[in-house]
Amino acid sequence: MTLNAERITVIRPEPARPRRDAAIDAARAGCLVVVFALHAMMVGVSVGAGGPVLENALEHWDGFAAATWFVQIMPLFFVIGGYSAWSQWRRMQEKGADAAAYVRGRLARLVRPAIALVAVVGVALAALTASGMPAEIVATAGFRIGQPLWFLAVYLACTSLVPLMAHVHSRHPFVAVGALLAVVVAIDAVRIATGIEAVGFANLLAVWLLVQQGGFFLADGSVDRMPRARRLVVALAALGVLAAITLAGPYSPDLLMNLNPPTVCLVVLGVVQLALFSLVRPALRRWAERPRPARAIAAFGEWGMTLYLWHMPAFVLLAGVLLWLHGLVGLALPVPLTPEWWATRPIWLVAAACVTALLVLAFARWERGGRANRGSGVRGVHVVRGVRVPIRVPVGVAVVSGILGVGLVLVLGFGAGVALPALALLALALRGSRSGSRSSSRDTRSAPAAMSVGGGSMESQHHM
Repeated sequence: MTLNAERITVIRPEPARPRRDAAIDAARAGCLVVVFALHAMMVGVSVGAGGPVLENALEHWDGFAAATWFVQIMPLFFVIGGYSAWSQWRRMQEKGADAAAYVRGRLARLVRPAIALVAVVGVALAALTASGMPAEIVATAGFRIGQPLWFLAVYLACTSLVPLMAHVHSRHPFVAVGALLAVVVAIDAVRIATGIEAVGFANLLAVWLLVQQGGFFLADGSVDRMPRARRLVVALAALGVLAAITLAGPYSPDLLMNLNPPTVCLVVLGVVQLALFSLVRPALRRWAERPRPARAIAAFGEWGMTLYLWHMPAFVLLAGVLLWLHGLVGLALPVPLTPEWWATRPIWLVAAACVTALLVLAFARWERGGRANRGSGVRGVHVVRGVRVPIRVPVGVAVVSGILGVGLVLVLGFGAGVALPALALLALALRGSRSGSRSSSRDTRSAPAAMSVGGGSMESQHHM
């Protein structure tokens, strides 16, 4: 008898990639829509006795403080960012990546859109000044365009600390929350006692790091393990605390006023939004997984940062067109908050959405280019006597450069004397996001446990 042995090949399937949570993506898209609508409604363009007027149209609206309890969604933004950051960092750890690789990946996504914004807006405002546009109008336009940049600067800082904060959360979650809360309350107390508002800006990092930690609790399942009834109680209790400290306490009931500088009110609001989001998340996920909503949500996820950065330039551009038409054909520009002004808001919102979409399409390719380069492992090089030498920018230097580049424009405006150094700093940050990508990937494949965070030692050091 002859036995014929056959070679049997066993094919090991690759581990399935974790599915994205459609509810998280839908909530992020919803937050972007709220921010867009709020900022669009704030734009007031009219002509007064002294000439063109560009102002915050809602500043003197009696109902604005009450409205902010519904449209102040920045805490939810950071909760969602914390959830996504935790999930992505854990996936990268499982593949052997280190903390520097995580931060570099996030840097590229955040910095690239900012470079285009600073360059284009800086040149445009300089051209307007040269054309004779009143300096006050140019300065107001630059200020309005630069306002949303605070988010990018803070988000860069929070993102760079995700590996460290995730490590602390894994070992001592409530110690991290308690320590950050103590810092936030102490800074608020000093600001209130001294009356020096500038003291409150020390909370820019502490407040948003604390809210980001809430996203970690959502990502690790801690929130979902709580009974739904208890989460509802937590939301109502936090809402009660927020009402007490704003309506009868030392804080403004206008929750946007609590954004600049940030106060403990945003932390309490973050607890409310975290608990409520966890309750509606299953139903939101089912809706977001339908084909039509899924396509729209995917577009927001693809170009989210570009949309966020370019919506204010779109509004200012549209305001300029309205002023031009007023001078050319006598187009009526109603005074903000008048019945005529409210009646024209639907048309304004549609026009603002169209102009913003055009700008996003124009600059989205630049943002997509960043992802292509990261995937290909491109590195910066310079040539020394015919030899290609990698330019290595330490990740810490890159992070600080990115924050400083954004901060310069945020604080000082888009003037040429500011835009040029800001662009240099942002370019340095972008270079740092690419440095050493090939060598890093080789190192992590050969020593996958070297930079473990949360499950071992941490020897070194994304997302809207």
